[in-house]
Amino acid sequence: MATPDPARTPSPLPAERVRLADVSPSIALGPLDGRYRGTVAPLVDHLSEAALNRARLAVEVEWVVHLTTHQVVPGAPVLADDEVAYLRGVVASFGADEIAELAEIERTTVHDVKAVEYFLKRRIAAAPEPLRAGTVLPQVAELVHFALTSEDVNNLSYALMVRGAVHEVWLPAAAALADDVADLAREHAQVPMLALTHGQPATPTTLGKELAVLAHRLRRQLRRIASDEVLGKLNGATGTYGAHVAAVPGADWPEVSRTFVEHLGLVWNPLTTQIESHDWQAELYADVARYNRVLHNLATDVWTYISRGVFTQIPVAGATGSSTMPHKVNPIRFENAEANLEVSCALLDTLGATLVTSRLQRDLTDSTTQRNIGPAFGHSLLAIDNVRRGLRALSVDEALLARELDQNWEVLGEAVQSAMRAASVAGVTGMENPYERLKELTRGHRLTGDEMRSFVAGLGLPGDVAERLAAMTPATYVGLAAELVTRLDD
Repeated sequence: MATPDPARTPSPLPAERVRLADVSPSIALGPLDGRYRGTVAPLVDHLSEAALNRARLAVEVEWVVHLTTHQVVPGAPVLADDEVAYLRGVVASFGADEIAELAEIERTTVHDVKAVEYFLKRRIAAAPEPLRAGTVLPQVAELVHFALTSEDVNNLSYALMVRGAVHEVWLPAAAALADDVADLAREHAQVPMLALTHGQPATPTTLGKELAVLAHRLRRQLRRIASDEVLGKLNGATGTYGAHVAAVPGADWPEVSRTFVEHLGLVWNPLTTQIESHDWQAELYADVARYNRVLHNLATDVWTYISRGVFTQIPVAGATGSSTMPHKVNPIRFENAEANLEVSCALLDTLGATLVTSRLQRDLTDSTTQRNIGPAFGHSLLAIDNVRRGLRALSVDEALLARELDQNWEVLGEAVQSAMRAASVAGVTGMENPYERLKELTRGHRLTGDEMRSFVAGLGLPGDVAERLAAMTPATYVGLAAELVTRLDD
């Protein structure tokens, strides 16, 4: 069959049609700003382009305040409290009108950080009436962006943005999901379940213990992420404080830099090129990606449990599972989560790999790369939301679990041969080749309870051991599984 030529295949869309991009600039190209906007909206306040410009403005304001408060530049006045409050208010009131004004300035400067500098100088020149009489603000206008390179502002801005996004939005959502899984683990701590290793019947466990493993893994990653350092630098065009020393040779510029970066709540990086090296970002993104991958494992496991019937999904009134098969209740929350976690990990991996390399003293690859931090966290946050919704719609079919256990008495072979080994070590005769004897009895065979008990009775085990094994069933052969769930509280 010939391959169709796209250039000659007529489109079902009319040639003359409404161009959606002309209808509204709010029509999104990507799903995070379109279909899923409501879920990821909290990240917009931290990781959007507008949030970047607001963070830049905050850094520029705090730099002016820092220089004047510590009297770093000779002759610069110390700002009064109301003047500091006014400057910080410029940041706090940064909204739609200011975003539009800044964009207008950037169309002239064709430089985003320079546009922020000019925007702030406009605000200093336009100080309100109560400040105009006697205000010293006009005297500090040239301290805006004083001795800074754009990357001094950008690296600190991204550090503030990412820290805020992680600690105020992503971590609370990720921790709440881990808590949900832990709650399910405690609820089902004593529900026995046939384990499957390599997809084959294996030593029984409890549903709660298996969920506890996942909750424990998620929480471990969260502890790493919560403790990850967020670094910042301020040292000029090539990291030498060249302009700083040329302008004010008497200042201790490394100390000024350190105190300023730490004032912002960041960890000071004392040695960089023009850019902050971004190693902390790579470390953080690797940890977040690892959390994503553990969550992906949870999603695929729950999907499999649903497929097996261990979990049943509670139908949502009015919802449709299939456009043609009315009976379907599909595990879409977990499938959606899988896909979004994979996209998030791909972006996080790329961010981590790209950001740690910069040619010589600086190239611009990090600029475009860092603009994808928002989508990386957005897809993860969307996945977290889907998994939480999916978990709330699950019910456990304990009857099915009981039937599966009762159909697989051969899993007790491990318990019996282990008891025989212990008896042999204690000097009981007739316990030779325990593994091989149980292998011959059970491998590839389904046993009934009567057959297993009959085999145990003929082994010649000590009475108490024989009695203990005779009373054991697949449902009770769960070891310390239920007790292990309590380790979540350690």
